[in-house]
Amino acid sequence: MARMSVLTRDEAQNRAQLLDVHRYTVELDLTTGDETFDSRTLIRFSARTDADTFVEIKPAELRSVTLDGEPLDAATLDGNRLPLKNLAAGEHELRVDASMRYSRTGEGMHRFTDPTDGETYVYTQLFLDDVQRVFAAFDQPDLKAVFELGVTAPQHWTVLANGVTEHTGGGVWRAAPTPLISTYLVAVAAGPWHSVRTEHRGLPFGIHCRRSLAPYLDADADELLDITRACFDRYHEKFEEPYPFDSYDQAFVPEFNAGAMENPGLVTFRDEFVYRSAVTDTERQTRAMVVAHEMAHMWFGDLVTLTWWDDIWLNESFAEYMGYQTLTEATRFTDTWTDFGVTRKPWGYDADQRPSTHPVAPENVQDTASALLNFDGISYAKGASALRQLVAWLGEKDFLAGINTHFRRHRFGNARLADFIDSLASATERDVHAWADAWLRTTGVDTLTASVDSRPGQWTLALDRTGERPHRVTVGVYDRDLHDGRSLLLRERYETDVPQDTAPEPHTGTRPALVVPNDLDLTYAKIRLDDTSLETVLRGLSGIPDTLTRAVVWNTLRDMVRDGELAPADHLATAAAHLPEETDLALVQGVLAFASVHIADRYLTPDQRPAALATLTELCRDLIRRTEDGDHPGLRLIAVRHRIDTAAHPDAIAAWLAEGIVPGGPELDPELRWRVLARLAVLGATDEAAIAAELERDPSATGQEGAARCRAALPDEDAKARAWDAMFGSDDRADLSNYLFTATAQGFWQPEQADLVRPYVSRYFKDAVAVAARRGPAIAEAAGRWAFPVHAVDAETLKLGEKCLRKADPIPALRRKLVDQLDDLGRALRVQQA
Repeated sequence: MARMSVLTRDEAQNRAQLLDVHRYTVELDLTTGDETFDSRTLIRFSARTDADTFVEIKPAELRSVTLDGEPLDAATLDGNRLPLKNLAAGEHELRVDASMRYSRTGEGMHRFTDPTDGETYVYTQLFLDDVQRVFAAFDQPDLKAVFELGVTAPQHWTVLANGVTEHTGGGVWRAAPTPLISTYLVAVAAGPWHSVRTEHRGLPFGIHCRRSLAPYLDADADELLDITRACFDRYHEKFEEPYPFDSYDQAFVPEFNAGAMENPGLVTFRDEFVYRSAVTDTERQTRAMVVAHEMAHMWFGDLVTLTWWDDIWLNESFAEYMGYQTLTEATRFTDTWTDFGVTRKPWGYDADQRPSTHPVAPENVQDTASALLNFDGISYAKGASALRQLVAWLGEKDFLAGINTHFRRHRFGNARLADFIDSLASATERDVHAWADAWLRTTGVDTLTASVDSRPGQWTLALDRTGERPHRVTVGVYDRDLHDGRSLLLRERYETDVPQDTAPEPHTGTRPALVVPNDLDLTYAKIRLDDTSLETVLRGLSGIPDTLTRAVVWNTLRDMVRDGELAPADHLATAAAHLPEETDLALVQGVLAFASVHIADRYLTPDQRPAALATLTELCRDLIRRTEDGDHPGLRLIAVRHRIDTAAHPDAIAAWLAEGIVPGGPELDPELRWRVLARLAVLGATDEAAIAAELERDPSATGQEGAARCRAALPDEDAKARAWDAMFGSDDRADLSNYLFTATAQGFWQPEQADLVRPYVSRYFKDAVAVAARRGPAIAEAAGRWAFPVHAVDAETLKLGEKCLRKADPIPALRRKLVDQLDDLGRALRVQQA
């Protein structure tokens, strides 16, 4: 695949100064075959002065182009740019007729055939600059326009779009014209959808999925629609601007790269959120958070859109913050910030300590390829954490007043960071410009280190800050429960600012057993406890009464392991001692995931790994024994999953698979069956015949992925060679879809098989570069995230990776993943050596 030109910020600014784009009329014909579809576009626009410009399109075949009725030479198309020369000032009409390729990578117009029933579905994913894979456009966020879409589809299909759609006969569907929106937000989803429809506050609402998933969507329809209605109502209590579009559809689509996409009026979600197998309540909470997050985008991102991609935080940080906060306020999920603290925040902390870190609001996003790299833990988790700190410092009343001013000033338009800060400043006397400079224009994680001075009848807390940001924190003060030595009791909470203008005031009373800075997790900083508090935590963490406080403490221990300040074995011992008493599902899942994926597989040496797996296996057995009464099905499910994943011997889990049930429950549903089979493959305790039999039992798309994962995990030279060729071979006709590529990569590298796969470590750095260049950013991201040899924690892998970065010229998406993976590898080496 030839590298296409990326749009630079300067080019976008120049084009925005030249053009006003009024309306797109787009006709898509999805009946022309399995490989391509037809795309005809009429763009009405005006030029302010005489000038040259260009329009973007990535066609399979560019049939014809006319400007104001005069034909243009289609052969002048240069990559993805069609030049418009000698454009005169005034009104213009551009017509483009092209054949476009369907995608198997989740970019542009993705096409998927369901292996369960043979039905085909297509949907668009046009973010960040992939509208040009579907129709011709001036593809930048600040050239908003009205979009009118017509779609011709097979007779038994339903077509969904940003606006209400109507079938006019003959397979032709018309969507209501949109308000002014950006090109990347246009959406179409077509196929024989199963739909559940309702109305709320006079608007049509709908949820949609593949027909083969219909029973599972129906089972959760009430929950999904209740959450949708509750969030919709809560946003209307917070925001003065009403919901700005004519309908609200949520489509669960196959092989979707992200969690979801905020297309106005038609949000698309990965259809793993339609649960075929048992899930925990925390996983249901995550799905609900994504619903709330995407709905927040209808205002943050769709109504008011960034001018250029350097302000992506104006979309994602706000949606992340509002998603968690609104879910807490409006639904039964009231502990969402605990899940944020233990799963999302570490994503931000890790990203912010790598060489690829960037400010929440960077100033140097020069082009679209660079912009795509910033959709990471900083733009989401750190940005949301910064907003949570802003609300703590500013107060929610002034915060909401400022964002409502922002909506009012920029509705259906575009805005920059400066516009938003000005809107906030209009609602408060505080210096929000200085706050923005400190929090949004800087990089890195501050560290707040506690020291406690104790004297008879009083004690004093001092918080030392490494870093430059101001922090408003809540300090939690805890004593041991004299009646129950395992428990801790909250003595008091108080707020303080860091840094303080004056020396800290002493507190009356005896020295507490535990002092927790950032007790309610309202700021973004690494925390270091004083020595007495650390000792209390290691001995009594499960006795801390509040789940959010426990999340802060577990994050502290996690950071200390990563920074070489706490031995990985000590973290495992703490988990073994305290997780059997834990009741919060998010904490159990988060701590177990860190212990297995990071500590056992990376931070301990190969010689130490068997003992770590034994510790984790016994911990999971403890959790399974504790949940035999059936009162904690979610906790039991987490324990069973991790018991499978950490099994060093096949006998017990093979018996579960043969019986179809874990003794005492649960029954093995498809997810658990594939999980057991994958672990048996790693251990060399299954074969191709068993995998084929399981695939016959579950021929679904998820089953196909499970089979690919299991086959790649077999400890056999031929199996590894076939898996490698499937991922990195050069035959376009045999290319795996994005999901099958990921599943194969997930199975390939296994610490137990280090000797078998060693020859592939050096091959990876050549073959990943080639496949990324050929297949583009989505596969590049998958190759960098899932196909990287994370188990190979040694100096040679680090050397090979650094050489690749210097000499192989990987495309930006892969380069970013390699930089991050190599930094993580270097950190793992340092932890092992510490």
